[in-house]
Amino acid sequence: MKSFKPYANEADVLQIGGLQVENRVDRVTISGDIDLTADQQGLANARALHLLLADIVAHLESKQLPAQLPPPKSKKVDNPFA
Repeated sequence: MKSFKPYANEADVLQIGGLQVENRVDRVTISGDIDLTADQQGLANARALHLLLADIVAHLESKQLPAQLPPPKSKKVDNPFA
């Protein structure tokens, strides 16, 4: 599995099966889907997912966390195609 340090930057992206894992400094976004099939590939995907989630949990447990993050700030921009 590619080196992926949760919450370390705004650039890393990891692919596990059909899942895309995007790194951010305040969140890790997991999107897509995955079938953990009863074969060697399913086992490899399950192990990769297990390691990733263990790293995420360990990182979060090592921090003083707020009860909940505020929603991300967004700003409205003019439509460049209008």
